[in-house]
This record gives sequence, C-alpha cells and structure tokens, in this order.
Amino acid sequence: MKKRGFEVAKGFEDAGINLPVRKTKFSAGYDVEAAEDTIIPAFKRGQKPTLVKTGIKAFMEDDEMLLLYNRSSNPGKKGLILANSVGVVDKDYYGNPDNDGHIMFAFINIKEEDVEIKKGDAIGQAIFQKYLVTDDDIAAGERTGGFGSTSK
Repeated sequence: MKKRGFEVAKGFEDAGINLPVRKTKFSAGYDVEAAEDTIIPAFKRGQKPTLVKTGIKAFMEDDEMLLLYNRSSNPGKKGLILANSVGVVDKDYYGNPDNDGHIMFAFINIKEEDVEIKKGDAIGQAIFQKYLVTDDDIAAGERTGGFGSTSK
C-alpha cells in the first residue's frame, strides 16, 4: 500500500520529469525541479504571480499535507519569493479533475530584470507533514477542482 510520495502528473509523462529527492539523510525537504523553461518577469505593481510547473503530483495519507517552500537562495540570488509564502497541497488535490493534482510554485520576481528558470532547475522544497483537526470539526465538502479550488 502506498503511503506518500510523488508521481509524474498527466501530460508530463514524456517530459523527462525528475521526481523530488532529499539530498542528505537529515534533509526535511524534497528538492523540486521546474518542468519547463519559464521566464519570471521583473516586478511591476499589480502583476500576478508566475506559476512555475513541476510536472509532479503528490499522494499522502488522510491526515497529511504537503508544504511547498522556497529555496533559501532564491530571494537573494534570483529575487524570487513565493507569492503565498508557503504553499499548501491537500490530500484531495491529488488526481483532481482539473489538472490531476499538478503542483506549481507561484513566484514573484522582486528584481528589476526578468529571471529565467530552466527545465531541471531546483526551484523549491516540498515537506510532508501531519496536521490536526479540532474536536468539533465537521468538514465534509469534496474538492471539485484544481489550483485554488479549496473554498469553491
């Protein structure tokens, strides 16, 4: 029985996607790579974040989530920050009908020049984590979409 892990998302089967790996035995995070070349434009007021595709999806147990963090070097070296600070991937995002649970990182470039991300560049880290619910929790809704669909 599968507990938690990564798979290639639909549409990326032949794209040469590397599944995330931990680089050392005490690393908390799995290093995530970009699935394709992407330009993240220089900052302009009111600009929407650029979604960088990973080509992966994640499966996990019922009481777990996957947290997406920026690389510590991204802000200083490349001027890249995560628009949502920390991305949260819920268990029911996996295999959703909109995008199969495809994970993307939402970046804003705070530099004055465009930043190019190349396919295979490490862009962030993913950490599986358990979570708790309150005694009176009554959540019964079901996900009906992909990226940003939790409250819909």
